[in-house]
Amino acid sequence: MVYRVRVSALLVTFGGALGTLLRYCTNVWLAQLVGPALPYGTFTVNVVGSFLIGVLSVLGVGHSLLGVELRLILGTGVLGGFTTYSSFNLETLRMAEQGEAGRAAGYVVLTLLSCWCAGALGLWLPQKLLR
Repeated sequence: MVYRVRVSALLVTFGGALGTLLRYCTNVWLAQLVGPALPYGTFTVNVVGSFLIGVLSVLGVGHSLLGVELRLILGTGVLGGFTTYSSFNLETLRMAEQGEAGRAAGYVVLTLLSCWCAGALGLWLPQKLLR
């Protein structure tokens, strides 16, 4: 049992480091590509992460195509490090503090709807493709 917990912790740690690096690279790349008008990097990782967690759920749990270890690395580790609600929250609060409450509210609505749709697509698409 202790061995299994240690291995699981190492897998999650490895995946989390990779996810964090991917989030950082996405943020830098999108800031250079489209500018800093909105936090496009955070938005992108949350939408992509919502889609991927849906896919992972279907493939791993729904169809048992992924083992427990791979689900730990990808789900808890990579996607846990990749997506970032805390950054989303801080960026939104900063917009509101700077007198841009409308922009902040629009960003919240856009993010929530986009992540919800991406998550639903992530659940639906692999099921459709695996039939």
